[in-house]
Amino acid sequence: MDDPRADAALRAEVHLARAPIVRWLFVAAGCVSLGLGILGIVLPGLPTTPFLLLAAYCYARGSARFYVWLMTNRYFGGYIRAWRDNEGISLPVKIYVVILLWIVLGFTAFVVVPLWPVRIVLLLVGAGVTIYIVQLPTRTR
Repeated sequence: MDDPRADAALRAEVHLARAPIVRWLFVAAGCVSLGLGILGIVLPGLPTTPFLLLAAYCYARGSARFYVWLMTNRYFGGYIRAWRDNEGISLPVKIYVVILLWIVLGFTAFVVVPLWPVRIVLLLVGAGVTIYIVQLPTRTR
């Protein structure tokens, strides 16, 4: 994003902590959260969205540069802004998440876990997550 007005608008969202050590801690927490969010893209048991939102929050408290970078990142920026603005997620992402969720949960429940009560809990959690994802607003753009 090379628009100076957009960059200025993003910088206006930043509210840095006063103490430098606290800012460094926020940046470190943001980096860890971003890493976990990236892992969550390929590991269905690890949620992506909460970690990306946490990274954005931490960067907004720790570093304007990191915050602007994350919010203008071509992979994560639009996703975070859409979630923050309650625009929802796109239909292909919904389909991908639900399919991957059930592949991993099915494998775990019927191959890895030998106890039926645990299998039932896994399947109920999967059903709850699926209902939640389906009910989220679908972004059209």
